[in-house]
Amino acid sequence: MSPIPSLIKTLVLCWLVALLAACGGSPARAPVEGRQGPAVERSPADIHTVRRGDTLYSIAWAHGLDFRDVARWNTITPPYRIYPGQRLSLAAPSGSAAVARRPTVKESPAKPPPSTRPPPPARQPPSSAPPKTVGPLKWQWPATGLLEARFGGGGGSKGIDIAGRQGTAIIAASAGKVVYSGGGLRGYGKLIIIKHNNTHLSAYAHNDQLLVQEGEWVNGGQRIARMGQSGTTRVKLHFQIRRNGQPVDPLLYLPGKKPPAERADA
Repeated sequence: MSPIPSLIKTLVLCWLVALLAACGGSPARAPVEGRQGPAVERSPADIHTVRRGDTLYSIAWAHGLDFRDVARWNTITPPYRIYPGQRLSLAAPSGSAAVARRPTVKESPAKPPPSTRPPPPARQPPSSAPPKTVGPLKWQWPATGLLEARFGGGGGSKGIDIAGRQGTAIIAASAGKVVYSGGGLRGYGKLIIIKHNNTHLSAYAHNDQLLVQEGEWVNGGQRIARMGQSGTTRVKLHFQIRRNGQPVDPLLYLPGKKPPAERADA
């Protein structure tokens, strides 16, 4: 047999082997698995863990929120009971509604945990019924003294300051229900918050004595505290009004341009 046909066959065979190797290429690698990251959690600033003495109103107040929004975000219904250890969302949920988680310890809704705060040294008996009010809210100055600081001034104050003497009477600026009475909010000292209706709240900070408790209904002009310097360096009342959770200038609501002058015999 002539060697030429054998050479041709060898060349053809080599060509086929090379062609197959080129088509096959390197072994296919398994695709890298796309792993989904962990569920996005809310920032710690958007979560508040309830402490003993907190109320829904005080939590909303401290974070500049409307108490109705906080209640809705956490599916809490009136009378807005919350419990120590409960984690509340302070931001609107995305997608599904946020649900406030109760602590693992079982607690009876009818009997919330007792407060460790001592009772006020003196107070009027609690009123079981709201005062009768007709028409729009009627506002009055919460204390006598000197108007020391205005809304928005001095570093963006959220209210006004009225300077006076230790023990000067603090009165409710309008009728409503006491929804916070205590000293748990940093920077406010001994504080009282009154709910006047679904849109308006007022607050009275830095008191020396608190004369009303949470849950009491008060009339406009009723004595609720005594002026002091708790949480501050001088005797004064820091007074705020909030509408839908946002601070507003109290001078737009109070009569006149300044508080009544303090009497020498007050």
